[in-house]
Amino acid sequence: MRIEDEIKQPTFRDEYQKAIINLVYTTGWLQLRQATAFKTFGLTLPQFNILRILRGQHPLPATVALLIDRMLDKTSNASRIVDRLEEKKLVTRTVCPANRRAVDIRITPAGLELLKTIEDSGLMEKNGTQFLTPDEARQLNVLLDKIRTEDGDGTTLHQPSCE
Repeated sequence: MRIEDEIKQPTFRDEYQKAIINLVYTTGWLQLRQATAFKTFGLTLPQFNILRILRGQHPLPATVALLIDRMLDKTSNASRIVDRLEEKKLVTRTVCPANRRAVDIRITPAGLELLKTIEDSGLMEKNGTQFLTPDEARQLNVLLDKIRTEDGDGTTLHQPSCE
């Protein structure tokens, strides 16, 4: 469905405004679909994201700082998410022997199995991108990367800092 019909706005100032509104709307749409789907597995979207990061790091441990750096949603509280995942026995947390202030976080076999179950369910493919050709998906990736990284003179834009 066209963005004009979704938000009941027939006109936009220009194609750039329409693109931003479309991107923001589609992001929310995708997040809502994923949140609903992950709920059936007892997870939130940020919890799934942490498990995904830990699987990529497996068998090496991760720190909270590494998780924060790699999370998709930079506003999520990684420590609380790890607490919830530890309660569910999907991750373990141990004090690093070399630095007692650091904590090693690892995904458990149960966490790995849950990710496999989610992937085997086909959930990850039911997000709208299945209607794109491989060339369209590649083009979308290039355009999204371009929006995020170019400021007109080829220098990289960075994520705003909270410092």
